[in-house]
Amino acid sequence: MRYILGISCYYHDSAACVLRDGVIVAAAQQERFSRLKHDAGFPADAIRYCLREAGIDLSELSAVVFYDKPLLKFERLLETYLAHAPRGFRSFLMAMPVWLKEKLYLKTVLRRELRALAGLDRNAPLPKLLFSQHHQAHAASAFYASPYQEAAVICLDGVGEWATSTIWHGQGNQLRPLAELHFPHSLGLLYSAFTYYCGFKVNSGEYKLMGLAPYGEPKYVELIYRELISVREDGSFALNMRYFAYPVGSRMINQRFAALFGAPPLTADAEPGQLYLDLAASIQQVTEEIVLKIARHAWQLTGASKLCLAGGVALNCVANGRLLREGPFQELWIQPAAGDAGGALGAALLAWYQYYQQPRHSDELQDQMQGSYLGPAYSEDEIEALLQAEQAPYQYLSEPQLYLEVARLLAAGKVVGWFQGRMEFGPRALGNRSILGDARSPVMQSILNLKIKQRESFRPFAPAVLVEDLQQYFQLNHPSPYMLLVARLAAELQLEVAPGLSGLARLAQQRSSLPAITHIDYSARVQTVSAYTNPRFYQLLQHFKAQTGTSVLINTSFNVRGEPPVCSPVDALQGFYATDMDVLVLGNCLLHKADQPAVKLQAARQRVFAAD
Repeated sequence: MRYILGISCYYHDSAACVLRDGVIVAAAQQERFSRLKHDAGFPADAIRYCLREAGIDLSELSAVVFYDKPLLKFERLLETYLAHAPRGFRSFLMAMPVWLKEKLYLKTVLRRELRALAGLDRNAPLPKLLFSQHHQAHAASAFYASPYQEAAVICLDGVGEWATSTIWHGQGNQLRPLAELHFPHSLGLLYSAFTYYCGFKVNSGEYKLMGLAPYGEPKYVELIYRELISVREDGSFALNMRYFAYPVGSRMINQRFAALFGAPPLTADAEPGQLYLDLAASIQQVTEEIVLKIARHAWQLTGASKLCLAGGVALNCVANGRLLREGPFQELWIQPAAGDAGGALGAALLAWYQYYQQPRHSDELQDQMQGSYLGPAYSEDEIEALLQAEQAPYQYLSEPQLYLEVARLLAAGKVVGWFQGRMEFGPRALGNRSILGDARSPVMQSILNLKIKQRESFRPFAPAVLVEDLQQYFQLNHPSPYMLLVARLAAELQLEVAPGLSGLARLAQQRSSLPAITHIDYSARVQTVSAYTNPRFYQLLQHFKAQTGTSVLINTSFNVRGEPPVCSPVDALQGFYATDMDVLVLGNCLLHKADQPAVKLQAARQRVFAAD
């Protein structure tokens, strides 16, 4: 039996994954344990969890695989600074000590961390240490975890070592690179530049920009193409670097960029005016058009009928939905942990199939991600022990009672924290670490945004729907188990918006018979739920349908502002105390907010307020 540990860390979204004979045993992001959002540190807690889930210690690993080649990244850093000298000298002076002390000697650092994790002395032997290239790990996470025996693979992100955009051909256990674009020309960094300009945080706020786009009009598409990016018919492109500062600076853009659009970058948490709404719409359209061109080129290069996606841009589910509708491929599969966290999985899979040359078989139907439920689970005994220790009043319900009661509470307009089974791997809550609400409610979106999530009012919420009822509610004929496709509502569910409104003023209008999950363009980011991958969430949706006639619920991640999604029952209980959530369900234990000790609620709210 061969065990492989994959690691991604030191840039953002550190994670770990363990394979047993090529099968994914466990995978998790470090942030879920450390409670530091987008934690970039060595994923010691995630590794401990993965080894514990596999039932092994470090010495039983055949290999440890890192998702990046630091020497290539250092080469890119040096060449970039030299090309722009003397500009960026201050940034160069800040970056060099970190590289010269740690990142350049990553083998030594990783070995030191692994020995410390296992409690070994400095000369103790360790498993074989391997390195993949960044985009190679992305491609492996997409193709090898997919259901397909052959597929085109596209990876789009900010930057790895040099690569920013790559096309691959996956066949059996082989991944062959076909095309590559290099830094600084990056679709991910172009999108991040607009993310920064519109007042959101780079590497975490891009999905906010995507959510903002439907409030604007794509008035600046022609200007973006004329001044910022030139695109060829095959999807390859070049940025006009006169407008960007990211190669050697601490900012994404320079003054020319702001002058081009006639306004300064928006400050954080400021409400965006019409200019920024229109820019969000414009860069979203440009991104979609480029992705479509790259996909058509990948189809021509490979002749494959199926496509796999990874890299941060693959989390742009609006572009994914358009690719599914308009692209040349018959089928599409997107890695649910498409960002850097998924690099840990890809690195491990790459070692299994290419370094160890293991055969690969797939049935063209089921992927290898197990619903992406790859994180830790907690027993009923552990949950009850916590609740008793915390003196938190609760009811223990049988499964039939639980589904009936929670469905009743949801139908009555209650907001429910739903904590079940294994934690999700990747950025999306998929029904195990979720906050749930009634999608039919005209006030539920504002309640969740303002009172629970404590975030911007324009942000849409995603629907979870029984997979067999998908086309009853959405114009989508493709499963979307990982919430990575946007589709329009079925025409009969759409209601007219009052004429004459634009921008965020349209937000207050009831737009459909499922207003809490309907964005202003009648779209929604859909999750399909099946009994195969999540029988408990499936049962809850069935019971909600039996009581209401509707098999759609709001599903958003279980977290408070500024924190990652919850991992443990302790995290869930604290999040429940700190927000206006009405009900918490931990396994089969149901807690009502009204029954909880006031002193606990007050302490939790003070903690969140102080951290914010």
